[in-house]
Amino acid sequence: MMLPRRRFLHLTAGAVALSTTSPAFAQTYPARPVRIIVPVAPGGALDILARIMGQWLSERLGQSFVIENRPGAGTNIGIEAAVRAAPDGYTLLLIPASVTTNATLYEDLTFNFIRDIEPVAMISTLPMVMEVTPTLPAKTVAEFIAFAKANPGKISMASGGSGSSSHVGGELFKMLAGVDMIHVPYRGGAPALADLIGGQVQVMFSPLPESLGAIRAGQVRALGVASATRAEALPDVPTVAETMPGFEASTWQGIGAPKNTPPEIIERLNTEINTALADPKIKTKLADLGSMPSPMASADFKRLIVAETEKWAKVIRTANIKLQGP
Repeated sequence: MMLPRRRFLHLTAGAVALSTTSPAFAQTYPARPVRIIVPVAPGGALDILARIMGQWLSERLGQSFVIENRPGAGTNIGIEAAVRAAPDGYTLLLIPASVTTNATLYEDLTFNFIRDIEPVAMISTLPMVMEVTPTLPAKTVAEFIAFAKANPGKISMASGGSGSSSHVGGELFKMLAGVDMIHVPYRGGAPALADLIGGQVQVMFSPLPESLGAIRAGQVRALGVASATRAEALPDVPTVAETMPGFEASTWQGIGAPKNTPPEIIERLNTEINTALADPKIKTKLADLGSMPSPMASADFKRLIVAETEKWAKVIRTANIKLQGP
């Protein structure tokens, strides 16, 4: 029996779609170079992390994974480029944790990250550290809280800028501890750390790699790490949560892809990335960046992003955080 032309074309298109999302198709992926969009400038920890993972995937899968830096607008330019890319597995995105705060901080985004990007795999967690200038008398988190309550509005809390991870982490601490501190935003973590060392400000929640050298040199005093578990780089420093249960303020990084990317490709990439995170050489490279490997199924990574977006939205709205002007 002859099929009508329209019906034949419909069935043919369906067959092609099935063939491109089959397990066999996933096994032939990638057939050409893959680009990883990194929404920050070259040279930083996120860029280095993407290059480490890109090299691993290139060696494992036999095709080049090329880094494309697209910085700007608080990582939103690079993310939008990934959102608009074809969902064929040949464009990936290095996901920064800032996506969970940007969803609330930026009111005019042209995309919805949770809707438009499919999480592929989490790579690592980067602990924040609560640190104080050495002249402050507090030696522990509990002592700091007591000191802050005895001196309301007299402690200056530095951050790398309004809406930065160090800022929202500090605001969460203020909320849970019930203390009043004055926020002092800087244009980046380096000048904030310099003033903390100099005693111009008293406390800061800083990404571990940014301040590890100053901590080890005794230039600042680490009171607690803000991750769920202690950091390997500072094994003797307790978590803030050991004193204040429920507090966690870590940054993290992962890989994503445009929505509608074939699930078989996402699953394969997830498997390869998780394999990388178990490799001793990759673990060492991540440790050099102050990061901890965080293997995770893609569905679990998506749940984390949703939960973190809701968590930081509450903090940003409660603290009335606004972005700094140019």
